[in-house]
Amino acid sequence: MRQDSIRNIAIIAHVDHGKTTLCDKLLRATDAFRDNQEVQDRILDSNDQERERGITILAKNISIEYKGIKINVIDTPGHADFGGEVERVLRMADGALLLVDAFEGPMPQTRFVLQHAIEASLAIMLVVNKIDRPGARPEEVVNDVFDLMCDLGATDEQLEFTMGHVVYASAMNGYARLDPSDGNMDMYPLLDMIVDEMPAPDVEPDAPLAMQVVNVDHSTFVGRIGVGRIYSGTIHTGDTIAVIKNNGDLSTSTVRQLYTFDYLGRKECDQAVAGDICAVVGVEGTDIGDVYTSPDDPQHLDPIIVDPPTLSVVFEASTSPLVGREDQKDIVGARQLKERLMQEKESNITMEIHETEDHSGVVVSGRGVLHLTVLMETMRREGFEFQVGRPHVIYKRGDNGEKLEPYEEAVVETPSEYAGKVIELFGNVDGLMTNMETYDDRAQVKFKIPTRGLMGLKTRVLNVSHGEAMMYHNFLEYGPYAGEINARKNGLMISMSTDKAVAYALGTLQERGTLFVGPGDECYEGMIVGERQREGDMVVNVARTKNLGNQRSSTADIAVQLTPPRTFTLEEAMEYIADDELVEITPKHIRMRKRLLSATDRKKDFVRRQSAAAAAAQQG
Repeated sequence: MRQDSIRNIAIIAHVDHGKTTLCDKLLRATDAFRDNQEVQDRILDSNDQERERGITILAKNISIEYKGIKINVIDTPGHADFGGEVERVLRMADGALLLVDAFEGPMPQTRFVLQHAIEASLAIMLVVNKIDRPGARPEEVVNDVFDLMCDLGATDEQLEFTMGHVVYASAMNGYARLDPSDGNMDMYPLLDMIVDEMPAPDVEPDAPLAMQVVNVDHSTFVGRIGVGRIYSGTIHTGDTIAVIKNNGDLSTSTVRQLYTFDYLGRKECDQAVAGDICAVVGVEGTDIGDVYTSPDDPQHLDPIIVDPPTLSVVFEASTSPLVGREDQKDIVGARQLKERLMQEKESNITMEIHETEDHSGVVVSGRGVLHLTVLMETMRREGFEFQVGRPHVIYKRGDNGEKLEPYEEAVVETPSEYAGKVIELFGNVDGLMTNMETYDDRAQVKFKIPTRGLMGLKTRVLNVSHGEAMMYHNFLEYGPYAGEINARKNGLMISMSTDKAVAYALGTLQERGTLFVGPGDECYEGMIVGERQREGDMVVNVARTKNLGNQRSSTADIAVQLTPPRTFTLEEAMEYIADDELVEITPKHIRMRKRLLSATDRKKDFVRRQSAAAAAAQQG
């Protein structure tokens, strides 16, 4: 039976193709805001980092009403590191709006999200966005999407539906059209097509309750909140429900509160019906994939498997000589760090979090460097000081016991003149070129590359392309271990003392490489203050001053001319460090340092490791 009063749609697209902006305009077109209400752009990107980075990190649910029909809209992330969000939330939808930039056409993450939508058997409506952009080629983009859907194995029904339901839009300017040149200046053609053409949920309202949790929210007051779609039956506040876990375990709980989505918020209600999306409070320890069902007639649904993490990093309490210097309110203790991360474990089911065996730190595993650094950035804004090591890929064992590691598909869009240098960079880190296409003066090059090889590669790609290349990557598969991969070649400049950097000392050091600190910056023994132009680390004195004699110089001293120091984002710092180095993270600074701060200790450790390696070679 079709629940004709409801539509459940997901909005999917590549990064920055306009998903969240389109949601804004749908909200405005359905009178979600008062006439005099001031509303910021990209209102669904409510997280500070989402607004600053310009990406969606967490999938979000909103609901709008048009012509008496409730439309549940799911705004999904476009970045591959948050792909786990996309895979799950598509289970709540019956259809998807596929947004594609009218100039760029289908991009790597377009392929990623579209493949999941096709596998979920969704009806896919194409929205060619940014048709007002210079160089827009909407008709060509429609053909490109058709070719991509064919490549991804779309059924004839899906292809026919998509090609027969194309909308041309400029989400930024708030209009949608059935023809690029028809002159319409509002969003109603898109809303009409959603209501008239998107399938309503096919459900059984009178059957026993069956609802599956696809997202978990968290509240400090009520604990975990299960968010999902009702496939059959009706759920009421106060109901006793059976909870079936992914592994088949069964328990019972009572529904304490029930919410449905209402525009940007949630509305408490007494019941939710089949086909709707709702949030349930009262199921302790609820998790992704849980099925809420009738205790008298339990219904079983296919389990939801969350893709496993591919990278892990160890969080430790900071051992920096500067720890706690920035603010007395900063949180620096190991116990508080552990408690915060265990709290994250409760609310963030896309990460795996556990203590190290020696209890010296906490291992956090995620889907990529961005996935991990979003958590780090959140914690530093909360006032935490801590240190993290280099991310390590998570290996697996094959059927025959062989070592396997994660591989990714990387796509680089670059001016054709730099394509050769990009290919050389990937070749140096065991990247295998799988395809190359050229159009006009640009090239699109695809590679299969071990996840390890991507560490720091984006910065090098930008350098060789003079900042004009764009690089994207998605998890592909686990494959054979690729052996040693070329690491950083240049040596480092390492501070020999704890003091403030002095311009005179930095002036002499910048002739030997690139500096990471400027005059007046606090430095300490073992801190990385620059990169040399050649191999091998060098211990330097960043606080050295000019010796003053009792003779006046015959010429006036020439002021030291310093190049601005190179600064690192969290992602860049994580990808830059080696195994024996750490990133120190504070609310105000990101510093890189050696794990062993003393030069003597580092020499002793090097000798010990050399001896151990020699002994192992003899035994072998």
